[in-house]
Amino acid sequence: MDMTSLWARFGPALTDAAIKVVAAIILYMIGRWLISMAITMLQRVLTARNFDATLQRYIANILSVVLNILLVVAILGYFGLQTTSFAALLAGVGLAIGAAWSGLLGNFAAGAFLIIFRPYKVGDYVSGGGVEGTVIEIGMFNTVITSPDNVTTIVGNSKMSGDVIRNYSSNEYRRVERTAQLAFGVDPLDAIARLKPALATIPNVVAEPAPDVEILDFNERGTVLAVRPYCHTRDYWQVYFDTNKLIAATFGAAGYAAPYVIEKELRDAG
Repeated sequence: MDMTSLWARFGPALTDAAIKVVAAIILYMIGRWLISMAITMLQRVLTARNFDATLQRYIANILSVVLNILLVVAILGYFGLQTTSFAALLAGVGLAIGAAWSGLLGNFAAGAFLIIFRPYKVGDYVSGGGVEGTVIEIGMFNTVITSPDNVTTIVGNSKMSGDVIRNYSSNEYRRVERTAQLAFGVDPLDAIARLKPALATIPNVVAEPAPDVEILDFNERGTVLAVRPYCHTRDYWQVYFDTNKLIAATFGAAGYAAPYVIEKELRDAG
């Protein structure tokens, strides 16, 4: 059988297949270009509306995956394949992957909600998911937090969103909670008069609201004072420790007796 007869027999089919392959390649390239244009336009719209950058990536990635799947299905349909069975197979595979990666997909969805509703942002000092510290990154699946002792902790977004979130940076100031124990015989009003003006001199203590020093309780040692200056979250630990130093220095300068219960016990034993 010569080449002429072979071409006469198989030529039309080969030509038709080649045309379809070239057409499919052209369709794929045009489709990819259109998808790229659509995603670029979407990102421009979201940027113009001041959408969060991470949220933009979420939406763009989801749209890209969906449009590419539709493009592949359309090309397969052009070749005459049964796209209905392919779509059912794809749905089954997606269901199996979703079941296997349920935790990962849950973190992905939770990350989207965290970005949309913004209970915290990068730079905030938060407590949630069993961790407390400064938010370094809000990723697609995890939130990265650095604790005050400089330990980086990665928490799943679903754990963060499912837990109680305490954002210490959402307000302008935060109250520092300290107590001061007085011995029996020490006038609490005198101690209050000494502490209140002294607290205002601590660096980074805000003027409004003014520091609180009040009688909190009474116990077997004497009177307990509540000492509460206010400061920004970033200055919390500095004010916390400076307040402790101030209490010790103020009471020492006043000559207050140490509030030891064992003094009476030792006298009784003697």
